[in-house]
Amino acid sequence: MSQKPSVPQGTRDFSPVEMARRRYIFSTLEAVFKQYGFKQLETPSLENLSTLTGKYGDEGDKLLFKVLNSGDYLQKAPDELVQAKDSKELIKHIADRGLRYDLTVPFARYVVMHQHEISFPFKRYQIQPVWRADRPQKGRYREFYQCDADIVGSDSLLYEAELSCIYDEAFHRLGIPVSIRINNRKVLESIAIRCGFGETFRDFTVIIDKLDKIGEEKVAEELTALGGDAQAAVALLASKTFNREALDGLAKELNNEVGEKGIAELEELLSYLETQNLHNEIILDTTLARGLNYYTGTIYEVVAKSVKMGSIGGGGRYDDLTGIFGLKGVSGVGISFGADRIYDVLLEMNAFPELGANFTQLIFCPMDEASRLYSFKLASQCREAGIQTEVYPEPAKLKKQLGYADNNGIPVAVIVGENERESGALSVKFLQDGQQESLDILALINRLK
Repeated sequence: MSQKPSVPQGTRDFSPVEMARRRYIFSTLEAVFKQYGFKQLETPSLENLSTLTGKYGDEGDKLLFKVLNSGDYLQKAPDELVQAKDSKELIKHIADRGLRYDLTVPFARYVVMHQHEISFPFKRYQIQPVWRADRPQKGRYREFYQCDADIVGSDSLLYEAELSCIYDEAFHRLGIPVSIRINNRKVLESIAIRCGFGETFRDFTVIIDKLDKIGEEKVAEELTALGGDAQAAVALLASKTFNREALDGLAKELNNEVGEKGIAELEELLSYLETQNLHNEIILDTTLARGLNYYTGTIYEVVAKSVKMGSIGGGGRYDDLTGIFGLKGVSGVGISFGADRIYDVLLEMNAFPELGANFTQLIFCPMDEASRLYSFKLASQCREAGIQTEVYPEPAKLKKQLGYADNNGIPVAVIVGENERESGALSVKFLQDGQQESLDILALINRLK
């Protein structure tokens, strides 16, 4: 019995129609990135596990895809670990590499390796797939694209403001009304200190990050088990309009040193944003944790207002990330767009513009063998003129050839037979309205251009 073909769970094929839509998203984001002076970068799909491990917290480490070493990967593994089926310890002996979990850590690794070639501040954008061994569900895949913009080599909050504007402009161009949610990691740490979670801050952020998944009551239960004042913490975790009044109110609640620094950073960020004419709302959301260990200042999350999808963007300031790889004192800040979720949002909103699956503008339909050769010659002229052109591969019945053109969204068909070869006057059929004209090849090229 033949095997039924399938793709791994959490991955997808993309049809020509879907690829046209994905290119629309990528090109829109790329145009905004370039508008703000970002340059493109790519890094390998595979990274050393030593590069990835320990950068995303315990929960993130569990979601890393490990790649088995080449050859007999069990040969050097201790027999006792194999017999004990101790997978956590065994993996250290049988896998040295893994698929990248995000684009930020590989970017930090790149900066350290190329620090003497880079002019700081360094602004880069990156559009590549990442992999996470997560449970697939709506809007959550095991293989998906991230579109990142990062700046390293400056601690200026002007860049936080730029990234906020990039989010605003990009989603405005895509036609997706969003809520841009902002918090500061120092504010979150201040809340933790005030409520007795200062010593368990990392665990505190992991729990808070699950608020939208498990709800306030469950979060309070987990915080209580952690040992602090859960009710006081939950009372301070709220979202409100990002304005002076909100920051003044928060400052009265958080009067410790860490909180004062976080509030001061948010006030400076607000000063920049007050000079802009923004299209989308910006929310101060103290529930926002972004449970990745490397964030140290401003943190972002973006959600679509008209579709329930979870976050479609996120990021933040990371002062210590390159220090992990031996380069101290290089601050960075970055954001990421979840392209696959953005695709699903646009699809649900029915907001994609008209994009053909096939961008062929013209097809030659030969009626006999000699006309096929003649069509091949004419097609070359059209392509040289920048017109995307096909030649039907056989002199089939005209109905079949025009059916192919219609099925592939090709708007113009040139019917070529003996009369057309001899006279040079081509029978040109415009398939959208059914009109037909007689044009020579130069007139046809000028018409289509």
